[in-house]
Formats: sequence, C-alpha cells, structure tokens
Amino acid sequence: MLSRIGDKWSVLVVMQLADGPRRFNELKRAIGGISQRMLTLTLRGLERDGMITRTVFETVPPRVDYSLTELGQSLRSPVEALGMWAFEHLPAIEKARQAFDIRHGPDKST
Repeated sequence: MLSRIGDKWSVLVVMQLADGPRRFNELKRAIGGISQRMLTLTLRGLERDGMITRTVFETVPPRVDYSLTELGQSLRSPVEALGMWAFEHLPAIEKARQAFDIRHGPDKST
C-alpha cells in the first residue's frame, strides 16, 4: 500500500481529484508528463485499492468520471501535507542536489 500512495502519479491523481470528479482527459491534461498508459494503470490501481471510483455514464459517447471514495478523501490531508512540505523545502533540496552534483557529478536520471 505504501508503494501505491507513495507513487508520484498516485499522489498527483489524488490531488487532482480532491476538488471533485474529473474525466480521464481532464486528469491527463492536468497532470503534465503522464502517459495515457501510466494514467490508466494508476487509476486502476487506485480503484482496486478503494481510493477512487469509476462511474460510467451511458451517453454517446460514453462518459467516465473518476472521484475519490471516502477512503480516498481520508488520504487528502496526508497527501496535501506532503505536497506542502515538498514546496516549502524545495529550495533546500535543490541546494543539496547542486552540492551533491558538484561533489559527485550530476545524476543522469533526473
């Protein structure tokens, strides 16, 4: 479970759904850099874990909304706290990364 809620994409999806239901393409646009496949896998995983619900509306074309469940809503506070911590400490993290890169060379994966 920790790997799911600690996953970058899952955190971003939960943050996007905090204000209410969203459609797949709305989520994709709002979460920069996520592929369609990764968003699909993330949504399925969150649904399987009981964090979100997927509601299909029988319209033409079909409409699908994703929303947080009560369990998913309970995750909002810790996710928001983690996000605030990250923003608050971003300058210190960047400074530490720069110092590390000077000593050891830059990490090619970031």
